[in-house]
Amino acid sequence: MNYEQLLDKGMNELPDIARVKERYEIPKAKGHVEGNKTIIINFNQIVDSFRRDAQHFLKFILKELATPGKLEGGRLILGRVVSAVIVNLKIKEYAEKYVLCYDCGKPDTKLENNYIKCTACGAKHQVTAI
Repeated sequence: MNYEQLLDKGMNELPDIARVKERYEIPKAKGHVEGNKTIIINFNQIVDSFRRDAQHFLKFILKELATPGKLEGGRLILGRVVSAVIVNLKIKEYAEKYVLCYDCGKPDTKLENNYIKCTACGAKHQVTAI
């Protein structure tokens, strides 16, 4: 067998999970509506996934959704009904602006003094303050 045939054979024998090229998935909000409030029950998991300060993420979400809100026991309670599509869109915007590296796209970044520094590729980019 030549190199190309061996490579094809090896690729065909890999499990499907090993073929996934993107290792990081932006988390989706899970929640429900109670009266005129929206409750995001996995707020802490989202913040942990981003490895960012909860107050930084909270400030961004409340500003972008133009609604009052508060943290209560790991849940985010928004002061109005907000669709899941809009909440997830804002989570994705936050990830693209403050979490993912602008050069390599990896989430291995640190937010320091309005700069995102990537620990994977070493890139450093300025971001706007919230």
